[in-house]
Amino acid sequence: MVSVLIAPDKFKGSLSADEVARALERGLLEAATWARGDRLAPADGGEGSVSAACARRFSSEKITVTGPTGRPVTAEVAVHGRTVLVEAASVCGLGMLPGGRKAPLTATSWGVGQAVRYALAGRADTIVLALGGVATTDGGVGLLQSLGGRLAREDGTPIGPGGAGLAGLRTVDLAEARAALAGVGLVLATDVDNPLPGPAGTAAVYGPQKGATASEVRELDGALAGFVRRLDAAGVAEAAGLADALGAGAAGGLGYAGMLLGGRVRSGADYFLTLLGADELLARSDFVVTGEGSLDEQSLSGKLPVALARRARRQGTAVHAVAGRCTLPADRTAADFRSVQVLTDLTDQDCANDSALSAHLLAQCGRTLADHWIGRGGTETGR
Repeated sequence: MVSVLIAPDKFKGSLSADEVARALERGLLEAATWARGDRLAPADGGEGSVSAACARRFSSEKITVTGPTGRPVTAEVAVHGRTVLVEAASVCGLGMLPGGRKAPLTATSWGVGQAVRYALAGRADTIVLALGGVATTDGGVGLLQSLGGRLAREDGTPIGPGGAGLAGLRTVDLAEARAALAGVGLVLATDVDNPLPGPAGTAAVYGPQKGATASEVRELDGALAGFVRRLDAAGVAEAAGLADALGAGAAGGLGYAGMLLGGRVRSGADYFLTLLGADELLARSDFVVTGEGSLDEQSLSGKLPVALARRARRQGTAVHAVAGRCTLPADRTAADFRSVQVLTDLTDQDCANDSALSAHLLAQCGRTLADHWIGRGGTETGR
């Protein structure tokens, strides 16, 4: 019997990782009735991180925190022993904006700090911040303030919320925020490698998708650069170096704030693959199917499908990919994937915004994989 591991990422805006996996499995097992399928719905630090953790040993706990616009929201954290995972997207994500109205200048990460305080109150010794999918570009200042950091205007009053509030920043004191996390391991799970400010920084690259106009992007980037200068002037010696570090621009700058608190960046994809026991599943699999909504240049930096493929390659297991769209030529994907199927090659319709059509096409891709690659003897046929 052929053992198949189906472990895709979500198709953002269309299907969750589990829905993608189920559609692929349905088509593949219809055509290859002799195969056995294992499904895995991992995450990379963005939406779905708590769900992914809870698929293993973690349990979910609901908390009430401040959302991106200052209104209370109900978020979930994942808990296992003294490890707590906080998904930033469930606190200040784009999906938490009231009525979907974006607030690029004022959205705050304050609630992430409240979630961290919740973890500390439960005596957590390891806190994992899953960084992705947020509505904020505040440099993580909301998080720092919520943990006791003092960021004040000229008159000594706290600065306002969001990246726009940074423009009035004059004095900084992070002593209390840093003390709050003394002795606690802080993991920053992300697959974003952008710095904090600059042309490749968080405002320039991600600000537009959070609703920022060109002038607002410039305003936010200037405010973030000013934040770094104020920290440097306050004697935070590592401020400038951390601002340019890989991952500082993750989640609107939450990565930078986490680094200031002593956090260490880890690949979100690799973290969750390890957490979910991917290596054990790979060891018993003859064939792997993965994928994501957009297979592109960012994918090659180690996003989930590529991270999985590289683990599989170490075990000698071939991996096939399915994507909503692909902007990479075949010679750029060949090192990681035996084959790549793309939904936009199968239809003229807008499948990215049609979950039913996407699921139908994914099942079709599963059947194609079975017809062309899976042999009854447990090996790839490569027809």
